[in-house]
Amino acid sequence: MTTTEAKLLTAADLLRLDGEGVRGELIRGVLCKTMPTGQRHGKIAMRLGAALFNFAEDEGLGTVVASDSGVWLERDPDTVREPDIAFTSVERLPLDDEAAGYAEVIPDLVVEIASPGDSRRELHDKAYMWLSHGVRLVWVVHPETRTVDVHRPAANVATLSEGDTLDGLDVLQGFTCAVSDVFGPPAVRERSRDDSEHG
Repeated sequence: MTTTEAKLLTAADLLRLDGEGVRGELIRGVLCKTMPTGQRHGKIAMRLGAALFNFAEDEGLGTVVASDSGVWLERDPDTVREPDIAFTSVERLPLDDEAAGYAEVIPDLVVEIASPGDSRRELHDKAYMWLSHGVRLVWVVHPETRTVDVHRPAANVATLSEGDTLDGLDVLQGFTCAVSDVFGPPAVRERSRDDSEHG
């Protein structure tokens, strides 16, 4: 993510820029452009997003959206953040409510997937921002270590590894997903290297 220094922008400015092909988030009026995240990031988002969507859809529990669905967190100056995946319960957002612009209802669950160059501190701060605005559960996914950090209000961060299971807890009751299923099998090139070293 890179920061563009200029006059403070509004959510309307960000929406216009998005229509011109400029991707980014707005943090207190400052545009932070987002870079392409790569295939691995996209595959993780699809795996976990599909699992969440299918579960929430089947049970009629709420709405699951993927990246590009910005959430308006603050006004004057405006903050619009873009979660990789977000679940919003029917208690907060009726199923037939489809805003044309940025969502103004805070999600219950947010998933952030680490991009190349993201530091753990930056991701921790982003999770804290979500929680401070009313998000009840944040999963920060780390592709490099194949782990997931679980953030909840007034609780220590828990780090789950591939032998563990993600749990929707009271935010998405009944939802579980093996952490290993989030990442899928190790990359082919990694398996090939291991085979050559032991062959």
